[in-house]
This record gives sequence, C-alpha cells and structure tokens, in this order.
Amino acid sequence: MAEDLFLRTYLDLDAPRGRRASVARPAELVRRASPPEAYALAGCVLTPTERLDDGWVVVEGARISAVGTGAPPSGVRVVETGGVVLPGLIDLHGHPEFNVFAAWEPSSTYRNRYQWRASEAYHALVRDPQNKLLVDPGAPVELAYAEVRALVGGVTAIQGAGGATRHQESLVRNVDGWVFGQRRARAMIDLPDSLSGRGGDQLAADLRAIAAGEVDVLYLHLAEGLPSDARSAAEFPRLVELGALTPATLLIHGTALTPPQFEQLAAEGRGLVWSPQSHLRLYGTTTDAAAARAAGVRLGLGADWLPSGSTSLLAEMKVARRELAQQGSPIEPADLVRMVTSGAAALAGLDAHLGTLAAGRAADVLVLERHHDDPWEDVCEADPSWVELVVLDGAPAYGRADWMASLRPAGAPPADPLIAWGKPVALDTGTSAPLPQTRAALIAQYPAIGPIFA
Repeated sequence: MAEDLFLRTYLDLDAPRGRRASVARPAELVRRASPPEAYALAGCVLTPTERLDDGWVVVEGARISAVGTGAPPSGVRVVETGGVVLPGLIDLHGHPEFNVFAAWEPSSTYRNRYQWRASEAYHALVRDPQNKLLVDPGAPVELAYAEVRALVGGVTAIQGAGGATRHQESLVRNVDGWVFGQRRARAMIDLPDSLSGRGGDQLAADLRAIAAGEVDVLYLHLAEGLPSDARSAAEFPRLVELGALTPATLLIHGTALTPPQFEQLAAEGRGLVWSPQSHLRLYGTTTDAAAARAAGVRLGLGADWLPSGSTSLLAEMKVARRELAQQGSPIEPADLVRMVTSGAAALAGLDAHLGTLAAGRAADVLVLERHHDDPWEDVCEADPSWVELVVLDGAPAYGRADWMASLRPAGAPPADPLIAWGKPVALDTGTSAPLPQTRAALIAQYPAIGPIFA
C-alpha cells in the first residue's frame, strides 16, 4: 500500500493524494510584495549568452524591461550589487516533497531503483516517514518547505512537484505543473510494460496529447540502474517499442543507456536530465555523460532529492563538473552555467519565458557574491551562502536583509528575518505561511526534519 501511494503520487499527478484534493483553479506563484517602481540590479551580468562586465538588468513589474551596460536608464533606482547577476537557476529533476528529510547514506549500492525501493532501510528512513506526512491531517507543508530550500539556493523553477495537486500557490515555479497560465508538461516515474498494463493508460493519454500538440515535454524516469542490470537495460528498447520516444520525451537518469542509444535519443532532438550525486550514492556509478555529449544529447541537471542527491543545485553542478572531467569530457564553466539556465529552459519548453535575461522575459533573477574574476567560474564555485538576492516574477523573494527591506514597497509587512550561514537575510513567502510556522508544522508531524540552512 505504501509503495502504491508513492507511485500514485508521481505516476498520476492529477490523482487524489491521501489528504490532498485537486485544486479548482491552476495554482502558480504566491503574491509577493513587488517594488512599485522599476529598479536595476547592477553588476557583472550573465545573460547567459554573453558577459556584461559593467551591466545592469532593469526589472519593471513582473518583467525585465531592459538589459545593458554603462549607465542604467535615468530615473531608475539602482542596486549596486558588486556581484554576478544571472537568470534564476532551473532544477530539472527532483522529488521536492522528500526534500524535508536529511540525507540517506545506504550501507551498500544497488543494481537498480527497484531494488532500493524494496529495501528495509529505504522504507524505514524515507518511505514510511513520507507516507506519514502524506496521510496525516494538517496543511501540506512539506512541499512549501522544500520550495524554500530550493529558493535559498538560487533556484527559481523546479520539476517534480506536480503543480496540479496542491492547496496553495507555489513559492517557486513548477515547470511540470501550471506555469505561465498553462500546463504543457507531464511526468512519469515508471515506464509501463505495455499501454494496456499498469500505468499504460496514462502513457497512452500523454502520447495522444503530445501528438495533438497539447504537451511539449514528457519527463520520464528511465534506465536508472547499472548498465549491466538487465531490467534497467531493457527499458530503452521498450520505450521505443511503445512509441514513447517522441520529440517531447525528456528522459531522466539514463544510467544504463549506451552510446548507440544516446545517438538515437539525440536524433529525436531531445535531451537527458542528469543527477550524478544520487546515482553515485545509490549505484556507485552514473550516466555516461561524456558519451551523451559526444552524441549531441542536450543535458540538463537536477539535484534529484535529498535522501540520495545533492543539498542544492549549486552543489550538484560541482559533482557534474568533476564527473565530466573524470569521464574525459571536461565542461567549460559558461556551458555548465547554461546547463542550469538557458539550456534547462529550452529542455523544459519554457525558453520563451525563462533562462535568459532579456527585455520581455520573466524577471527571475539571481545575484551571487563575487569571489572570482571569471564570473562563470564564480557561479560554478558558488554555494547557497553566496546567494545575495533572488527575484521571482519581479518581486524580491529572498536575499540580504538590507536589500530586501529597501526594495519592498512602503507599508508592506516586513519579510521574515532569518540568519543564513552567518548573515542576516529575509524571506518573503507571500501569501504562504512564514518559514518558522511551516517548520514547526512539519516538526510536529515528524521531528527528524532536515535543516534548510546547513
């Protein structure tokens, strides 16, 4: 029954989930206090197609109105950040509702995801506590807590939350839920054996929606296990046999995929979302990302989940960089930054809105402390303690306490004051509960909740 609840949660994102019921309207971003007038964030701007050393980004309402160099437009308030200004990061794979727990360290590695999902250790440390949170009465606070965790790490958009089944608006964008007034993505955990088997009806419906032009992206976990594992190796051929390798298919994990299969995937014009930290912890190996890159597969990056993944997308970037170098395919810092910004937005089918700092785009902006002369290297070396400001939909959502206070409109209630990594910051959860209240509600349900600022 517990595993059935897990599969229903993520296989059918519109299905009822214990104490949750589908919302009557699309739930998007919370309403935060937005500055009443345009303002500019000045620093080294990464658009990220180019580097603007003496650059600025003007935010007006929920949109970017201008990007340039030199003197900002007259009459616009300027925040001299002294840092690196770039698009908000996009985490293309996760299970956010599990990101309330501390990391799980398996005592041994596994052959595939089906093996660890059946293990006693996983059920005791992860599955059973999560089922308790799913069915206990009270507010659905675990997702809000996880979204705060993403936000303070510079992430403004995530995959995996399933925005169709929530009681409140999002603290960050959910790329496979309702986003920019529509829902044009779907997600599946387990590939069915056939279109008539378990989960087959959902896949068949998704394939029909793709054919009708109603769905742009189908996020699909696939081939997650050792390359020598027969069950994992059989999934890609079955994907092709089911007719599910479409231009909309975006595979997740692919640790058992082979170079010829990467070539076939690249021929369809789609990509692969990679979560190396989780793979290394669970299987002792990860996707042959070097072969994927050589074949022309576009790579995205996801921190997966805290039980076996990284604590932040910034941390996952470091694992990916090191692993690519070890595989003989070193990546340039600028390319790694694009993997979590403009490249991720393109894979998500949202590149008309996200991933690039340009006039008319959504004002999702990240400012990082600058510690390196090379701004691309600065982003690759950053950790969440370097996050100075996160702007989401034009509104300051998290950052330095002084900047957050100065950018808020007169008369707006103050953002939640916090201490993060030794510096005063503030967090605006908008119409959602303040972080201390969310944390207290979670601890009341399950005391062993992992910290955000750690």
